[in-house]
Amino acid sequence: MAALGVMNGNALFPVFLCLFCCVFHTGASTTDEYSEELLIVPFRSGQVYSHFEFTTSWDVDFAGSEGGPRYKLHHFRLFPRALGQVLTEYRVQEMHLTLTQGMWQQDKWGYPVVSAAPGAELWVWFQQEVADVDQAWFGLTNALSGLFCASLNFIDSTSTVTPHLSFRPQGLAGGVFSTKPSHLRYATLPRENVCTENLTPWKKLLPCSTRTGLAALFHAGQLYNTQYSSLGVHLRPVCRNDSCSDASLELRQVLSTVADPPSVLNGKQDWSMKRYFSRSLSGPCPLAVTSRVYVDVTVNQTSSFTLKPEPTQVKMTNYQGYSRQLAVYDLWAFPFHKEHGLNVDMKWKKEVSYSQPSPPRLYVHRFVTGYGQDHGGIMSLLYNRHPYMEQQVIYMELIPWFTRMYLHTLKVETTEGNVVQPLLTRYQPGSDRQSPYLLELVLTLPPDSTTRVSFSFQRAFLKWTEYPPDANHGFYISSAVLTTILRQADNFTVPPALGSGLQAGLFQSSTEYPLRLHTETLLISLPTPDFSMPYNVICLTCTVIAIAFGSLHNLTTRRFQYTDLKKANPGWRARLAQLFGRGKQTSPEDKNQDPGEESEDPGEENEDPGEESEDPGEESEDPGKENDDPGEESETSDDEGTDNIRERRKNIKTESPSREDILKSDKKDR
Repeated sequence: MAALGVMNGNALFPVFLCLFCCVFHTGASTTDEYSEELLIVPFRSGQVYSHFEFTTSWDVDFAGSEGGPRYKLHHFRLFPRALGQVLTEYRVQEMHLTLTQGMWQQDKWGYPVVSAAPGAELWVWFQQEVADVDQAWFGLTNALSGLFCASLNFIDSTSTVTPHLSFRPQGLAGGVFSTKPSHLRYATLPRENVCTENLTPWKKLLPCSTRTGLAALFHAGQLYNTQYSSLGVHLRPVCRNDSCSDASLELRQVLSTVADPPSVLNGKQDWSMKRYFSRSLSGPCPLAVTSRVYVDVTVNQTSSFTLKPEPTQVKMTNYQGYSRQLAVYDLWAFPFHKEHGLNVDMKWKKEVSYSQPSPPRLYVHRFVTGYGQDHGGIMSLLYNRHPYMEQQVIYMELIPWFTRMYLHTLKVETTEGNVVQPLLTRYQPGSDRQSPYLLELVLTLPPDSTTRVSFSFQRAFLKWTEYPPDANHGFYISSAVLTTILRQADNFTVPPALGSGLQAGLFQSSTEYPLRLHTETLLISLPTPDFSMPYNVICLTCTVIAIAFGSLHNLTTRRFQYTDLKKANPGWRARLAQLFGRGKQTSPEDKNQDPGEESEDPGEENEDPGEESEDPGEESEDPGKENDDPGEESETSDDEGTDNIRERRKNIKTESPSREDILKSDKKDR
């Protein structure tokens, strides 16, 4: 038996070795890397901008080859399985989801690392093989709604459009990757409220969660007690090598906040990690290849402050003549202590004089025009502050169906009155309760000018079931989107780059910088009925029905019977005596009294109808002895007894007692 066991073991060894080699080959063939970075930028106006970026790069052949099997994601390690299964199910090529609270102020803070519209914004590119894009789109929105605890399941055909000029792919395009606008879907929910219930599932997608690394700084109370907060999930295919012969899958999870320390510290701009995030860093994520913290210290050239502890290194960046100075903390090289972690602290040596920063070269504002609840308008102001260069932009408006847009009222002109002719106009009319309006314009903004884009609309009258619970709050119109390419990067917090992570944007120069800006969301009032009137009508109707039905029911179901009031109402004194228990107690002698004798007490007159008979002794001398002998036959027949009872009932005389008799009876009882 022992020899047989050795032989079986020797025979199974090659099998286990083969399985191990297969598993090792599978894991080695799909490598993935994870990096975490944090950028902190103090603005001249006193606010502090912090941007977290967690990047996971997975060398997986999800695109496949033309005609072969595609998009098979297996053996998850650092890439979140929950998100990967959703992307595989609906064949997503590129996805961008943002959940934002607050409005980014372009004219004061410059350009953010990732621009996002207030509320929820989602735009997705699907694979070329997807036949029914709408079905995949609605399935994806419902899956993401459950994954991130958001209201994305409310996205339907009334809030979804297919832009042709805006939202081009940010990853690889061409070849096996779709570039047809028919495979693009875009939707927004401007009224979506962002809270900790969205942050909790978002941070669970991180490899180290919030136990260690930069994600350990996440404190919900501090992150959402800010002027601006935005979290996003961005997925795209990128080049695996310089020749771009193979593709990789890149997942970026970003979180941006803008805090206002002067409003809390009595005008001081001093800040620290413990004060900003309520905790310090204990170390990097063990799974992260790169873990760095960047602090912009460019303003130290004009304002004197101290930064503690000393950074690992200080780097200079230069973008076409625009230079920046960054203090870098490499968490893998920083000496952490067990007693305390890394707490970056910035303190000014003297009182800071805040100044209004100069606006960027290009920014946009939007507002509602008109008055009343019938007609209105929307006007956008596009500012080009470059002194001598024109700027070509793509302007996109997404108008809900309940604001019926009139294309013939569209006007594009400068503030001086010069008409700007759009290079291209694409208009998609909306349909009531089915699809929104979409307007895309390609414009050339003159140098040092302000261009007005305006149009009129008519407010629709909704059905009473289509109003939200707070109908008088109003209805939101999502942000307009401005897309362009800038030649200078002096207003970018981090210039966009083709590489992955913040390091690529901070330390790589380029000649073109793509830019996307979002305007303000608009709040309009629609004709709203007085919802208190249905309540009043319902109450009045119910009251009338109750009165009419009650009376009719009472008349049809009540039985009327004759009642002798003298018998029914014995008098108020008798009622009081009965109430207080002063009625005359019947003695044993009274019980054996001959029914033929009439009671002296008038109160006993109506105890037994037989006592009032004139001659009740004809039947029996004693009622107690009437049925002593059951075997004795009755002298009269049943018919004669019945006739006698009827005659006695006819001879009954009801006599009401007089007042003197009642008083005598009361004296006897006392």
